[in-house]
Amino acid sequence: MKPLQKVNYYLLVLAGLSFAGLIYLGYTSSSSIGFKVPRPCFNIAKKYPESAGLRLPEGLSYNQSSVVGPDGKVAHVTPWLAPIVWEGTFDPTLIDPVYKQQNITIATTVFALGKYTVFLKDFMESAEQNYFVGFHVHYYIFTDHPEEVPDVKLGQGHQLTVMTVGSSNRWQEMTLRRMERLEKLIESRLVNEADYVFSLDVDSKFYARWGVETLGRLVGAIHPGYFKTQREHLPYERRPESQAFIPYSDGDYYYGGAVLGGAVKDVYEVAKTCREQLDIDAAKSIEAAWQEESHLNKYFLYNKPSKLLSPEYLWQAHLPQPKEVKIIRSCHVIKNYAAVRPNP
Repeated sequence: MKPLQKVNYYLLVLAGLSFAGLIYLGYTSSSSIGFKVPRPCFNIAKKYPESAGLRLPEGLSYNQSSVVGPDGKVAHVTPWLAPIVWEGTFDPTLIDPVYKQQNITIATTVFALGKYTVFLKDFMESAEQNYFVGFHVHYYIFTDHPEEVPDVKLGQGHQLTVMTVGSSNRWQEMTLRRMERLEKLIESRLVNEADYVFSLDVDSKFYARWGVETLGRLVGAIHPGYFKTQREHLPYERRPESQAFIPYSDGDYYYGGAVLGGAVKDVYEVAKTCREQLDIDAAKSIEAAWQEESHLNKYFLYNKPSKLLSPEYLWQAHLPQPKEVKIIRSCHVIKNYAAVRPNP
């Protein structure tokens, strides 16, 4: 080999070795050199999206989700892998400090219209003993009788705003307007003031902890009266003319309209969609079987919640407590409907 050829050969070998070394260094310490070698990257969030983004195609046939299995034990997770919160499924000493670091605010809407203001004192006093104690909570009380809102001492980090609204001659109208009012409140205030929001019924009391174990992107509560009921017997809206229509062959659980919660943006989508569907029905003089609750169940059927609250969080005082329910956290009180409702 001629001298010039040898020089070129060694230069080529040297260049090859240098390039190989740069590739090696790029994999082991790319921050120390001027470029990074591309590596395979998997988008975990895309591969495993959170449950709240699960949208069910209409017409899909599948078995009904069960709250209590054939062995008599309660389910702790749904078929779409959303947790169901029961006593014993969480440790407050572990999760409370995690959420405390996030400095979150939980907005809470309560509708006390007409004579329903009589329930406000018990609701607020029991909430202050059990509801997100130690966290930032902002109650928004919607009422047509602001002078009847009781003066309840609020815990540290808790505040209350009274939202005055018009009266109604029908109790059905009171529930039909809640989605609209929630939608507008989120647009005007909560989008900048809160991280999570819950909409709760005023005619209920808290008896035990209701805390950050209930937080999630989209949260619904299993109705205590129907958590063992077959789907064909659930009180869904069955008329095809209504936007809340659910066929007898469909359904997971029956969700109580007394509890709706989640991240502000996700609850906004629920409120906006249900309000739109309610408006369509109203234009055709249709009122769903259980007003907003029927539309909420339709929404949750095709937009799966990311977390479900067991009947512990939505009990009813007239029901006997079954063995599956170890503790009652919130409960609808027994009341004389004729005394508090403006119409039958």
